[in-house]
Amino acid sequence: MNSDFEPPPRKWSLLATVGGVLTAIVAIAGLQYLSHHLSRSENVAENQSTPGPKAVNPNQRNSTNVATLDAQSVKLPGDPVTASQIAATTTPDVAPGGGSLTATEAETARQAWRYFEQNWNNQTGLVNSTDNFASVTMWDQGAAIGALVSAKELGLIPQAEFESKMKTMLKTLATLPLYKQELPNKVYNSKTLVPVNYGQVDKREEIGWSALDLGRMALWLKIVGTKYPQLKPQTEAVWKSWKVNRLVKDGQMYGTAVTKGKEQYNQEGRLGYENYAAYGLKLWGLNVSKALDTQANVAFVNLYGKGVPYDKRNYQNSQANNYVLSEPYILDGIETGFQSLPKAYSDRILAAQEARYHATQQLTAATEDNLDRAPYFVYNTLYVNGEPWSVITDTREKHNDLRFLSAKAAIGWHVLYNTPYTQQLFDFVQKNLKSEKGWYNGFYESLQQPNKALTANNNGVILESLLYKKVGKPLTTWAGISSSP
Repeated sequence: MNSDFEPPPRKWSLLATVGGVLTAIVAIAGLQYLSHHLSRSENVAENQSTPGPKAVNPNQRNSTNVATLDAQSVKLPGDPVTASQIAATTTPDVAPGGGSLTATEAETARQAWRYFEQNWNNQTGLVNSTDNFASVTMWDQGAAIGALVSAKELGLIPQAEFESKMKTMLKTLATLPLYKQELPNKVYNSKTLVPVNYGQVDKREEIGWSALDLGRMALWLKIVGTKYPQLKPQTEAVWKSWKVNRLVKDGQMYGTAVTKGKEQYNQEGRLGYENYAAYGLKLWGLNVSKALDTQANVAFVNLYGKGVPYDKRNYQNSQANNYVLSEPYILDGIETGFQSLPKAYSDRILAAQEARYHATQQLTAATEDNLDRAPYFVYNTLYVNGEPWSVITDTREKHNDLRFLSAKAAIGWHVLYNTPYTQQLFDFVQKNLKSEKGWYNGFYESLQQPNKALTANNNGVILESLLYKKVGKPLTTWAGISSSP
């Protein structure tokens, strides 16, 4: 999830054939006319299954029209989610349609696993964050752990392969060279285990740690150690190798960054990712009470008539971007059953995206991810720093022409909600984003073509989403984890 991405040298990555992997300046020529995501005949079927405004001829609506509608969709202050609404919005014990996968869903899982078959490093057990590039973050390795568990439970690999791969991975994680001998560096060479900077896998460099990344890793270590008791000693060895005293302070999470040789130590996280990652640290006994508070800093903005929660701590008043996007809500729902974020917030996040579809005829499943072109990583948001439907880099460069429908968000929303709208999202991914090496990250609205970046996180989230569908319950519940450490 970490945002400090930089592109690798061209010779190191297949993604570099379109310019690199992770950070630069965008140069996309002109905006094309938008066409609807599905054929004219499919539009008819969609309008029958999902009530909404009369379908617009796709040739009559271009990107300027959509931008105008997006700008007009905002109303402040927005309709709040009240305490009574939060209390009344409960998470179902059983996932919608849970208990088995359809033939299409089973094939979707097999397709996602292909990414990991191509990008697993047998010697270290670590998985490349992006296709064929030997770099990995702890966030993406958390996705790889989830993918490996999912592959085993979905019958994609045998028990022996699962245990062999997991033991190799956990042994590596327990013996990584740590930043200042404290916590995992933000990035490693996935083959040599050398701490590196983003995009520079052949040069040793300690650049700090990410509390958000480690929170996700902590959650998956707890799932593995609880679900598979024979692996508990190895998962505990990973945790015990970390010196966690500086990871939290006064109930909040802290991360570090190194700028011009000097360490910066800052509170990390905003509403969404902050709460999700904090829950993982809570399971290991750390005090993250303030980071788990979903009320202290929340405000609401109406987007297409839906009151969407956002963090009042934005860049202007805190020097940190307050991205509102899908992934933390999807991960929280799938993994914990909305133990760190209210399901009522998630309901609004999805409802606003569906409302945008009804207004613009653009299928919308927005979240952050890698791109197959400059600037190589963006936050594809519902709202950030006071702006609606904005696509920005971590340095706030705007790239709304590169907005895309996210494959992981589309499938994640579908297994969590199973509505006619999420079915459309799922079907669109099936028709447009399959590759020989897994699932492409998404589909560009303006360019009307796939975002052909291939990543561990995208394919990992897809796999764990389908595991949630099969087991029919949140994964911490399935594993037998108590919410109280």
